[in-house]
Amino acid sequence: MSSIPIRIGTRGSALALWQADHVAGRLRAAGHQVNIKRITTTGDRTLDKRLETVGGKAAFLKEIEEALAAREVDLAVHSLKDVPTALPDGLVLCAFLAREDPRDAVLSLEGKTLAGLNRGARVGTTSLRRAALIKELRKDLVIEDLRGNVDSRIRRLREGRFDAILLAMAGLIRLGRESEVAEALNPVQFIPAPGQGVIALECRAGDAAVMEAAAPLHDPRTAHGVDAERALLAGLGGSCNVPMGAYAETNGRMLRLWGFLARPDGSRMVRAHVEGDDPQEVGRELAEQLLDWGGAPLPAR
Repeated sequence: MSSIPIRIGTRGSALALWQADHVAGRLRAAGHQVNIKRITTTGDRTLDKRLETVGGKAAFLKEIEEALAAREVDLAVHSLKDVPTALPDGLVLCAFLAREDPRDAVLSLEGKTLAGLNRGARVGTTSLRRAALIKELRKDLVIEDLRGNVDSRIRRLREGRFDAILLAMAGLIRLGRESEVAEALNPVQFIPAPGQGVIALECRAGDAAVMEAAAPLHDPRTAHGVDAERALLAGLGGSCNVPMGAYAETNGRMLRLWGFLARPDGSRMVRAHVEGDDPQEVGRELAEQLLDWGGAPLPAR
């Protein structure tokens, strides 16, 4: 494989830059010339609004994908949990890196676990999924909206604006802040977002050179599991804008996929799990079960 110049597009948060630097380092180790371009996205600019009102998690991708399509960058580095199943025409996901810890983490002022928080404690999260799961476990907690990057969210916790916040364990590990975690939540009970903990690479569909460069970074075992999680997401509408979660465990080719779907107001939640060896079939079957068993009405695609 010959060396090529690669321009990486990424958001400018500390976590996004860590991920881009990690990918750049691996590509440089393979002999490629890599530059990183920071791109401000709609999600970064609109911190005063709820995420679902500005396009959901896809708001963190829009400008990066536009730069990719316009050939201003050659490779986009994303947190897979932010990526809808339907990509813009001409773009593809070309690699999934090995998964970091997929669990959600509780950080609290007094080091309390989710079960140990006082009645009426204020819990910060912007995630509809996390809010629905918290309501299922602790209806007595007060859930308040919390936007921003990892550092700003933790700072607001330390300032006393919240009693606890929830963040992805993977991001905390990557930023060296896992020692601040009070509790890492069981992913079978507190089901993560599809693809949580996975770095995804996106490129132009016809860019064979970049695809070849990215191929050594791809982890097949990770892909086997998250393909099932994203098949479930696709079966539920394909976006990240409803309270749902998916978590796959792999044993060789065999998969066990857990999922849930909830109404936005938290009034109803259905859970199920499916086993099999074909990620697409497992994801589709679980989506059908959740919808058949009375899952939440979903927005139009």
